[in-house]
Amino acid sequence: MPLFLAVALAASPTIAQMKWERRVLIVSASTAEEPALAEQRRILAAWKTHAAARDLTVVEIVGDTVRGAGDPASVLRRKYHLPATFTAILIGKDGGEKLRSAKPFPAAALEQTIDAMPMRKAGQR
Repeated sequence: MPLFLAVALAASPTIAQMKWERRVLIVSASTAEEPALAEQRRILAAWKTHAAARDLTVVEIVGDTVRGAGDPASVLRRKYHLPATFTAILIGKDGGEKLRSAKPFPAAALEQTIDAMPMRKAGQR
């Protein structure tokens, strides 16, 4: 791994450091070939501008690799009780779990849940 990439990965904030600043969507899969992971990625790619407007950071845990946060995969799997199968969890800015699913979240479900959050409503005033 090139040094600049190692430094960039190490510089990613942890999920705990994102508290009060970002909402976090944790997407966990055992392998990159998992169909549910591909479907969630497609949904999020189409919803990208909406996610940005809602202060949403996507954290992917695939096997032992984490993208989007500086936490080790083993720590996140333990903390959020992630099974070996696909799991998606929406974490609010307060650090609390808001939604959990064994299937990809539709964009509408993410949008409705986030837009109903008190901090989102306060930010829209």
